[in-house]
Amino acid sequence: MSDDFSSGNSNGSVPQAQTRRYRFSVVWLVPIVAIIIAGYLGWRGLTGRGPLIVISFDTADGLTSGQTEVKNKAVSLGTVDSIRLSDDLHHVEVRVRMTAAAGRMLTDHARFWVVRPRINGASITGLETVMSGAYIAMDAGEAGGHYTTRFTGLESPPGVRSDQPGHTYTLITQSLGSLGQGAPIFFRDVVVGEVLGYTMPPEGRGPIKVQIFVQAPYDSYLRTTTRFWNVSGVQVGLGAGGLKVKLQSLQALLSGGVAFDPPDERNEKNTLSPTAGPDTAFQLYDSAEEANSAGYRERIPLVTYLTSSVTGLTKGGRLTMFGIQVGMIDDVKLQVDPATGKAHVRVAMELQPERVLDNRQVSPDALAGLLRMQVASGLRASVQSTSMLTGESEIGLTFVKNATPAQVEMEGDAMVLPGQAGGMSGIMDSLSVVSDKIAAMPLTQMGENLNSLLAHADARINSPDTKQALTALRSSLQNLQVISHDARTEMPQLLTGMDKTLKSANSVLSSYGGDTDFQRNLQQMMLQLNDAARSLRFLSDFLTHHPSALITGR
Repeated sequence: MSDDFSSGNSNGSVPQAQTRRYRFSVVWLVPIVAIIIAGYLGWRGLTGRGPLIVISFDTADGLTSGQTEVKNKAVSLGTVDSIRLSDDLHHVEVRVRMTAAAGRMLTDHARFWVVRPRINGASITGLETVMSGAYIAMDAGEAGGHYTTRFTGLESPPGVRSDQPGHTYTLITQSLGSLGQGAPIFFRDVVVGEVLGYTMPPEGRGPIKVQIFVQAPYDSYLRTTTRFWNVSGVQVGLGAGGLKVKLQSLQALLSGGVAFDPPDERNEKNTLSPTAGPDTAFQLYDSAEEANSAGYRERIPLVTYLTSSVTGLTKGGRLTMFGIQVGMIDDVKLQVDPATGKAHVRVAMELQPERVLDNRQVSPDALAGLLRMQVASGLRASVQSTSMLTGESEIGLTFVKNATPAQVEMEGDAMVLPGQAGGMSGIMDSLSVVSDKIAAMPLTQMGENLNSLLAHADARINSPDTKQALTALRSSLQNLQVISHDARTEMPQLLTGMDKTLKSANSVLSSYGGDTDFQRNLQQMMLQLNDAARSLRFLSDFLTHHPSALITGR
C-alpha cells in the first residue's frame, strides 16, 4: 500500500474522489403536503376565530361544553367553550367562542336565550330541540350600540325580534285577568301580535301598563280612537235568545287574549281619525260591549233615587227604554240621611242618545227639553229583572199611567228622574195596596148581614104563603098544558079555513078584473091575511115546543 502511495506521489498527481448524484424521492411529498395543510388550517382557524364572550344565565340546563352552539336563524355563530359557576354562586357563566363573522353583532343591543321545549299557555315552542338538544339563540338587536363581550341571557324568548316588522303599544287596565306574556292579539279573529309583558304601578296602586306588539301591516289599522277589549276565557250569557257561549280561541282560553277593531266613525271633516304612532297608550276594556259603549261621544248624566230593592243592579248594567238599551249604569250607592234616618239608593246613569237617535234628528241641546216633556207625560225610572235565573237587573225607563205629577230636577250637571218601584218590588207593592184595601173592608159586618139574609130567606121559603103560591103555579101549568093541547088540535082547522077564504077571495078578485080601487084594497087585505096566517103557524109551532111560554114568556 505504501508502494502505491509512493508511486502516486512520484507521478506528481493527486487522485480525485468520485461523487454520486442523488435524485428527489416522491416519499418526501407526503410530509410536505401535510405541513402545508396544517399550516393552512392553522391560518384559517386563526383568521376565522372570533372573540370569546361570556353569557350569564340562571341555570345551565341543556348546555354542554364543546357541543352546544349559538345560532341565529339556524346559522351557527359559535360554540360553547366552557361552563362555570359565578363567584357569588347565584348564576352560571357560559363562555362561548364566537366566529369572526359574528364579531360585528356583539353590541349591547344583542340578546341571548336558551332554546329548549317550553309550554306557555296553549303554545308549545322548542320541540325541535328534543332530538338535537338545546342551543343558544341570538338576536343582534337594532343597529348601533357599543361593542361588548359580556351579556346577561334571557330566561325566556323575547316577544319581538329586531328584524320583525311592527310596533309596540301600551294598554292601560285596572286588572290583568288571565292575560300573560305571549297572549295573542286578535284582529277580526286573526292573530296579529302578542302580549310582551306588563308593568305594575308603583306601590301596587293605579293602573297596570301592558306592553303589546302588533305585526305589520296590521299596525297600520290602529288609530287614535281604536278600542281594545279583553277576550280571555269563556263568555257565557243567558238572555231572551237563550244560552250563549262565546270562545275566541283555545289559546285565548288558556293564556288570555286581547282583541281590537278600528271604529267606523269620522270627525266633523268626514275624515278618519289619525293613525296611532308607536308606543301609543290605549284603554283596555273588560268586554266588547263596554268597548262599543265607550265609542258614544254624546253622554247625558242621569240620577234617580229608589226606595225599593235593587238586587242584581250593578255598575255597568243596562239602561233601557221599551227593552232597547239607551245607556249604562255608572254607580249604585246606598245613602242614609243621618238627620231623619231615611235611606234610599242613588243610581247614577249615562244616557247615550247615539244608540237610538241621530244628531240630525235631535240635537244634544234639545234632549234635555225632550226628557222634561217625557217626565211630565209619566216617564219614570224603575228596576226591572233581566233574568230570573241569574238575578241580573237593569234600570228601565217606562211610562206610567196616571202617574203622580213630577218634574225634572238638577243635581249638578245630572238630571234627576223620578223613580218608581218596579219588577218584583212593584208587584209586591201593588199586592200590599190591594191587601190593605181588603183589610179595610167590613168583612165581619158583611158576614153578619149575609147570615141574617139567609135566615130570613129560609123562613120565607118555608112559609105557608110560599107553599100556596107553588100549588097555584102547579095548577096553572096544568091548565096551560090543556090549552096548548086544544090549540094544537084546533089550529090546523083554523088554518084550513083561512086557506079556503084566501082561495075564495082570489076567485072573487079574478071575477072582477081590471085595475079598480076595490081590487087593490082586496089585494092588500089578502097580503095581511097571509102574514097573519104565517104568524099563527109560527105561534102554533112555538107553543107546541114551549107551552110554558104563555106564562113565563119567551
